[in-house]
Amino acid sequence: MSALLTGGRLRWGILLAVTALVLAGAGVYAVNAYQRFEESRTAAPSVGVTAGQALPSVPFVLFRNTAAGQGYGNAATVPLSAPGGTRAVSEQACDRVYGTSSEVVCLKANRGLVTAFEADVLNRDWQQQRSWPLTGIPSRTRISPDGSLIATTVFVTGHSYATAGFSTATEITQNSGSLGNLEDFALMVNGERLLATDRNIWGVTFVPGQSDTFYATAASSGRIWLVKGSLSARTLTAVHDNVECPSISPDGTRIAYKKNDGGPLTAHWRVAILDLASGKETVLSEKRSLDDQIEWLDNNTVLYGLADETTEGDSNIWQLGTDPAAQPGLFIAHAWSPSVVR
Repeated sequence: MSALLTGGRLRWGILLAVTALVLAGAGVYAVNAYQRFEESRTAAPSVGVTAGQALPSVPFVLFRNTAAGQGYGNAATVPLSAPGGTRAVSEQACDRVYGTSSEVVCLKANRGLVTAFEADVLNRDWQQQRSWPLTGIPSRTRISPDGSLIATTVFVTGHSYATAGFSTATEITQNSGSLGNLEDFALMVNGERLLATDRNIWGVTFVPGQSDTFYATAASSGRIWLVKGSLSARTLTAVHDNVECPSISPDGTRIAYKKNDGGPLTAHWRVAILDLASGKETVLSEKRSLDDQIEWLDNNTVLYGLADETTEGDSNIWQLGTDPAAQPGLFIAHAWSPSVVR
């Protein structure tokens, strides 16, 4: 019996020692990775930059800077007339960013022993005006053209729309506080209220010139719709199938979105345009899979982010005309989450 006890203690001792070594190795790796990350953030920037300054007074593009070096991950701007020129990089780190001429919404992760997520509203001098906690990983954000409404989408579970069983939380917030999770709005499909509880809402886009109306994506029981939302009625009404992450054109006549031509387990998203009056859908020429909420450069051109094919953690913003024959072209290198401010 004593031999068995001794052998058991020996095995437990070996197990504990191995576990301690693994944990120590993981700790060393984490520390080294963090040090490499911090070194990369303080290195000389790999593109032309200027120090953070107030939002430009001329039309500009706001985006997340993904160029290696100092300012990586921070909100930045370039003139709309010179998207490839020197970028003004702020000191605000954001995972998702969107803005108007007077304010910016920044979704961010505060990393530490416990990572927390928050939404910050910043004025044109990049000073925080208000903030609130987010319940998950930042995914999408939009501001209404008049700046009165802010929409945020986060992943509560899952890190991608291609992940089976993903779950989102989408809220619309105004100055007086949140108008609530859009999953609590009545979802109307073919004239009837859908009572299923397994629903996800994401990708809000606000209609220009209207304070009550928006579009979004709704999903339930394996089906996906473009829905037209009403804040006053607290309703979401399905108007078209298979539309994800909608973005309305500046003139309010068309929706740009990503369209899955793969399957639920092998999603492959194309860029598509829906004419709201006729219901006609046009799939554009981009062949690469897009996992972004499209932005409109103007009424005839869209912008979207794609991960860089050669550098992990980097991405680029591409432009594409809405003519089916148009071909994609690079718009801003080393950038993500574009917001065109006219």
